[in-house]
This record gives sequence, structure tokens and C-alpha cells, in this order.
Amino acid sequence: MLQFNIEKPKDEIRPYLQEKIDNLTKPKGSLGVLEELAMQIGWVQQTLEPKLNHPCHIVFAGDHGIAAEGVSPSPQEVTYQMVANFWAGGAGINFLARQHQIDLQVVDAGVNFDFKPEDPIIDKKIRKSTCNYLHEAAMTREEMESAIARGAECTQACFDKGCNIIGFGEMGITNTSSSALWMSYMANVPLADCVGAGCDDSGKIIEHKYKVLKQAQENYKGDASPEDIIRYFGGFEMVMAVGAMLKAAELKMLILIDGFIMTNCLLAASKLNPNVLHYAIFGHQGDETGHKLILEHLNARPILHLSFRLGEGTGALCAYPIIDSSVRMINEMNSFKKIQVTKYF
Repeated sequence: MLQFNIEKPKDEIRPYLQEKIDNLTKPKGSLGVLEELAMQIGWVQQTLEPKLNHPCHIVFAGDHGIAAEGVSPSPQEVTYQMVANFWAGGAGINFLARQHQIDLQVVDAGVNFDFKPEDPIIDKKIRKSTCNYLHEAAMTREEMESAIARGAECTQACFDKGCNIIGFGEMGITNTSSSALWMSYMANVPLADCVGAGCDDSGKIIEHKYKVLKQAQENYKGDASPEDIIRYFGGFEMVMAVGAMLKAAELKMLILIDGFIMTNCLLAASKLNPNVLHYAIFGHQGDETGHKLILEHLNARPILHLSFRLGEGTGALCAYPIIDSSVRMINEMNSFKKIQVTKYF
């Protein structure tokens, strides 16, 4: 499997960053989360003058064989229909990308549909849909490795454009089911605490969904290693996101983390290389069951809590202007050393 050389940022710069932040013309700590973000970003970039360059957001799309078991009220064709909506500019992620001037890209990781060569989608398809993990592994080891490598290629392409901050989203009917299983195994959380309603606003699907996923767990005969859990229960779009996150950390890029599914992709990435966590900024806490628990497991403090459960990366993009504000704070505020203001703290 592709290996990633991810370094923990050097700590020597931290006291200098703290000194600069503390001497801005404000009471110490009075800008709260902005100060924490500025510290993290300066630490990752190893500079007292951090910058956000050419922000990008990638939506990976793929279908899941488990959809045959009725674990989502939405039919599988919604995946490719929403992909078309992305490139038409009419989805939730589109208006947010336009609002914040973020370069949006859509990747076919494994959608059960034949797109045309002229369609405005990046073709990284492994195959049409994973297998049904109620009965067999979602993908082979080779397919998992290919998905990780292709996800890394997507991040590299953004980096080559000058990007140093990147977000990830997903589209794939039933991928909350895969995320629940990843979370249960890799965070050691009871499955019942991981299974939520997904896109079902009535909550009626949860009992059936839980029974199917519990049976899938009972049928699983693997070694429960992170690599095996990723391939057995994952989706191609999720595994590509894992590879994309690992590559972003290797390239010392900031990673914007969205909701339940992308947080579990980060969890999976951290099982392959824990240093990826240093580069992650958690955009929001969504309302999907289990998201709060997985954030707590990762010791993560999300910027926002907007009751989202859409996916696509919408929560991450909503948080982007706050991240931008943190960088503007450390770069644009005067210091007490520069101007004649008595320290008032």
C-alpha cells in the first residue's frame, strides 16, 4: 500500500507564535477559537505569518452494495443524480463554494453509472459500486490500495495549483452505514451508538439499518485490522478521501474536516498514520448520531454546530471564513509593540 511520510510540525515555533498572538491589541485569549486556529495554522506552516492559498474542496462520489438491503430510504440512483446537480451548480456545496471562492471539484470514485467523457467530472472510478458487505468484502485489497492512491492524486493536483488548505466531502447513498461500522471497529464504540438516520428525517429506518449492520458484523470473519475494516466495509469515495487526507498531511496542507462521514475517514486515516491529525481542522459537529462521540474520541473541538446532516463538505465550507479570520487576525492586527496603546490586561 502507498506509504505517506507525514511529519509532526516542529514545536520550536510555538512560543513565538504565542507571543505574537498574546501581544496583539486585545486582552490575552479574548479572541478564543481564532487564537487557537492561528496557533495551529502557524505551527503547521512553520511561520509567524501564515497564509491560506487557493482553497480547494473535493467531493468524492461512489455507490455501495449494501444499498440492496434497504438501509437508506433514498434509492441508489440519487448518487449519480446528485453528481449531475453538483456540476450544474445547484447543490448545497455549490453555493458555499461560490460564496467563499473555493475551487470545487467532483470525483467519480465508484458511481454506479456511466458518465460521458465530456461530463465535467474527474474520472477516478475503481468500478461501479462496492460489493454488499452483508455477504462479502466491499472491495479487494488491490481496490482499496488503488482508491487510496487515486485519492492522493487528487490532492496532489490541488497542491500543484498552489493550494495549501483543502476540504473533502462525499456523495454516496448508504455511506453513513459504512461510517458507522468504521467507527464501531476503529473507535471501539458499540454499534448502536454509531447508527443514525442518515438522510431519513423520520428516523424510521434506524431499527432496520441497525439489524442489517449488526448482521454484517456477525458475518465478518476478518482480522479486524484497520486496513481490513477499511476495505471490508468502506466505500470507494470514503477510501479515496482517506488517501486524499493522508497526502494532504504529507504535503503539509491544512485539512478541513466535515461531518460524520469525513470525520470517520479521518479516523481511518489516523489508524494508517496518526500524524495526519495535526493537520486537521474540524469544521462542525453535525446531528448524525455518533458524530459527537467520534469527535470526542479524536479530542476534536469543532468550530460550528449548525445541526447539519447533509454531507458534501458543507459544514467544512461554512467554517472556512472563520479560519480565514484567524489568519487575518495574526497578520493584520496591530501589536502593542507597534502602536501607543497601553496593555489593558
